[in-house]
Order: sequence, then structure tokens, then C-alpha cells
Amino acid sequence: MSTDTPAVTEPKTTEKTDEKVDWLAEIRGLFLMLLAVFAFHSFVAKPFYIPSESMLPNLLVGDRLVVSKYPYGWNWSSVSFHLAPRGDWRLMGSTPEYGDIVIPVHPERDEDYIKRVVALPGDKIEVRRGRIILNGTPVPQAVERARDLPVDANSTCYGFGDPTFLVTDDSGNDVCRVPVLRETLPNGANYLVIDHANTELDNFDEMTIPEGHVFVMGDNRDHSSDSRELNSSRGLLGPVPLENIGGRAEFITFSLDGTTSLNPVTWFTSLREGRAWTTLRPAVAQENQR
Repeated sequence: MSTDTPAVTEPKTTEKTDEKVDWLAEIRGLFLMLLAVFAFHSFVAKPFYIPSESMLPNLLVGDRLVVSKYPYGWNWSSVSFHLAPRGDWRLMGSTPEYGDIVIPVHPERDEDYIKRVVALPGDKIEVRRGRIILNGTPVPQAVERARDLPVDANSTCYGFGDPTFLVTDDSGNDVCRVPVLRETLPNGANYLVIDHANTELDNFDEMTIPEGHVFVMGDNRDHSSDSRELNSSRGLLGPVPLENIGGRAEFITFSLDGTTSLNPVTWFTSLREGRAWTTLRPAVAQENQR
């Protein structure tokens, strides 16, 4: 007679090993990731926030943009957070075109502005009663239908100093109705400007733009500190050296009305409609595209 003896299995022992975190590798990985983001921001593109009304009606306070870094080459002002020392060097440099929206850095402090190029090296520019005279010829301006700008926490309409601009539209909403002109530069680039009042900057004596410089102005002509400000450090103190231009504005990614809070719901309700993916490259008149 045979008996089956059940096999005896020895219990498996699981050896627990303490896995230690390699903090040095983690820190190195984090550093490399931040370095890659910094390099992308400095050499390819970076986000930009509109803090003022100087580029109305085309750019609103609260607009978020993408600024490309490569169209004019690279220089000290291309480097994000102004970490590079100032200098007059440029790598693969080129000159902006009429109508480009650029990011000049203030000549005396590390502060980014956003303005439009209206005169190039060698041009003679003058401003009379708010109108640009370029190389002896007045830049064409055509009156267009008034534009309705939103009225919200980021755009109050009070900055114009004219209470008649604040009106109610056909839908019963408060809007800021502003008079606009379509300005067309010699290459056909055209865009809207606001020039509703008589101000000191409406008149600017003729000057020749030096080589390696451009003259920039805000689209909201009566409320912009730009190249016309020769004696006040609130402006750009004249033509901007090309090495002080850190990039070109390309398009709007999204726009906020100023009601965003820690409540996640407001991250969506504060979005302005119709602003996302709007190009910031100026339209070009057909006759100049031939």
C-alpha cells in the first residue's frame, strides 16, 4: 500500500528592501527641466501679459499673448527675466517691419513695454496733431465705425477721461464705445488707433531714426508712453535700439476680465469670449501684396 505524502512548501520569505530616494538625481532632473523651460522662453517663445491700456483697441488689459523670440535674432533682451547683462551685441539680427508689435525694454530699467513699430532706420518721422508724417508724407488715416470695448474689472473705460464713451449697447450691456482710425503704413500694414484728445504728444518735431533703431508708438495714442517721450523716463526716451527689442507679439492665447479668484469656477467664467487665438500680425492692404 502506498500513501501519498503531500508536498510541504516552505513559505516564501519576502525580503523588504528600503528604497532610498536619490535626492541628487531628483534635483538634477528638476534643474534640467527648468533649464529647458528657460531656454525655450529665451530662444523660442514666451507668454506675455498686457498690464495697461496703451495698445487699445487692439490689445486689452488682461490679454495673454505669445511672444516669439527669433524674428529679429537674439540679444541680451531676449533672455527671460532680464538675467543677461545689457550689451549692443546681436546674433542673426534683422530689422522689424512696419506695423510689427514688439517688446522693447526700457533703456534705463528692466521693464518690458509693448508697442508698434512705425518708423525704421533712416526714416524721418514727425507727428502733427496726432498724425504721423513719415519721410515728408502724412501716413493715411481713415475714420471707421466706433468700436465697442468691454467694460469689466480689467477695462473700466474711465482711463479715456470722457464719460460719453460709456454707453449701453443693443443687448443692454455697458460698453466703452471709442472712435477709431485705420492707419496704413508704407508697406500696407494697417491697424486701428485711438486718437480722441489733444495732448502734448500729439506734436513731435521731425527727427531721423538712427541706424540700428526703430521708432515705436502705442495704438492708444493719447494714453501711451513711447518713443515720443524724449524727456520723461516713463516713456522710451526716443528711438529704441534693436538690441533692446526682446521679441514680436504673435497672437492672443486667452483673455481675462479681472474677476479670476482662487475659486476654480472663476478660471472659466472670467474668460473673455472671442479673444483666444487672435493674430497680432497687422493686416496688409491688397495693393501692397502684389
